[in-house]
Amino acid sequence: MIAEKILAFLKNLKPPRVPDGVEVMNPYTQPDVWKICETFYRKYYSDNNPRLLMLGINPGRFGGGTTGIPFTDPVKLQQYCGIPNTWQQRAELSADFVYRVIEQCGGPDVFYRKVYIGAVSPLGFTRSGKNLNYYDDKNLLESITGFCLQSLRRQLSFNLRTDCVICLGEGKNFAFLSQLNHEHGFFNEILSLPHPRFIMQYKRKQLGEYVTRYVALLS
Repeated sequence: MIAEKILAFLKNLKPPRVPDGVEVMNPYTQPDVWKICETFYRKYYSDNNPRLLMLGINPGRFGGGTTGIPFTDPVKLQQYCGIPNTWQQRAELSADFVYRVIEQCGGPDVFYRKVYIGAVSPLGFTRSGKNLNYYDDKNLLESITGFCLQSLRRQLSFNLRTDCVICLGEGKNFAFLSQLNHEHGFFNEILSLPHPRFIMQYKRKQLGEYVTRYVALLS
């Protein structure tokens, strides 16, 4: 089952070496997070159906960095996925957008049957207590490239489609993923969408249009 492959992957993630001043977030070592991950992935991925891969940047503190589930904060985990948790019920902007899309696609049962959400770096980073995208520090980017490659290869073993991949982020995330793909030939095509956080911070007035754009591409 895909669920067991995902869980084995997450359980065995070894944080990469990073520059001084950068901290790696690995929530999968925490028992409460691990219990939630087992529940979530066994609920939605207990089959061997091929899925479309959607890749974000790296987990943030209040979404995947808390729950272990990409773009899923404690609120969405309980409200949409029916998985109770004891974390502070704090909503996260990117999760707000992604679950609007998930609802328009028919809800979590339908969406996760067709889509697997990961990240170019499955572990997140902080500096001085704030989120840090992997590409915002040249030394960090160089130090984690091997980790990203290894992680991507492992995730593709989950019976994910390789005809195309959806990259969340049309700028630096897309550029780095395109470089990796050019060098290693993982996917036939990379399709990009604006990152959910960018939309929620700068394009909120066009929120409905962006949800429609996501749904159209996923359909």
